[in-house]
Amino acid sequence: MKEYIELYSKNKDKIENIIESSIESLGKLNNEAHNFYKKLFATFPSLEVVYLVDATTKIQTSANIYSKYNDDTERDKSRSYLINKLNIKENNFAFTAPYQSSTTGTLCITVSKKEGDHIIFMDFVLEKLLERVGLIEKHIYFSKIIKSFYFIAGFFMMLLSMSAIVYGAYDFINNFVQNSIDIDTIFKPVIATTLGLAIFDLAKTVLEQEVFFKSYSKDSKIEIKILTKFLITILIALSIETLMVVFKIAIENYDKMVNALYLMGGISFIIISLAVLIFLTQKKVN
Repeated sequence: MKEYIELYSKNKDKIENIIESSIESLGKLNNEAHNFYKKLFATFPSLEVVYLVDATTKIQTSANIYSKYNDDTERDKSRSYLINKLNIKENNFAFTAPYQSSTTGTLCITVSKKEGDHIIFMDFVLEKLLERVGLIEKHIYFSKIIKSFYFIAGFFMMLLSMSAIVYGAYDFINNFVQNSIDIDTIFKPVIATTLGLAIFDLAKTVLEQEVFFKSYSKDSKIEIKILTKFLITILIALSIETLMVVFKIAIENYDKMVNALYLMGGISFIIISLAVLIFLTQKKVN
């Protein structure tokens, strides 16, 4: 949502000019003819709902008019809270800041136009509006395929993460019941749980960015944050594994301690590399 709001804010004047000129070309909006509203929705595919409010009484005088039906449940309700916030320009238009619709949950803007004793309110879906004016590009069928793929992959990774955590819990409980407690019994569930959390966090990020909210801008800060968080979780798991190897070698095969040293060196190199990455990216941002 943040990206849409930023795109809208940067191109606010352009978007408002397009909407104003398109509405002006249609003529008077205070028109009860059903065919007129069909024409209005055809002109603006991003338009979600239209309704009329009396400018004096601030009461809604029409039904909520959608592209395919009308809803009379909102008729005769007070819209004073909307009108009081309007900043009507000299050309009788007013635009709200982007907000999340309480009805549909979509990000919207409301455009209003004063005509005589009435104010016409029009709610636009911001994503479709930005697409319409060429600020974002989408191919509907390809987008659905991509979103479906990420949806399946994301939830499959969540299933795998849950399986890893359940396996860790099962392994610990099973060994505890059999009274076979050793280093492996303690550390293996911790490693499995840590890896499960890392996979779950990655799956959550994929679903958030590509399914439930599609990211259209390339924000390096977000990508670095995701990569850093994932690598830190993996490093924790590897560090625990290294500690377990050190303990096992120290107890059973002391002559192979050099192998543990190699493993610790590898972990240290990854930590240093991650520290350099964080330093360089923060320096670039600043």
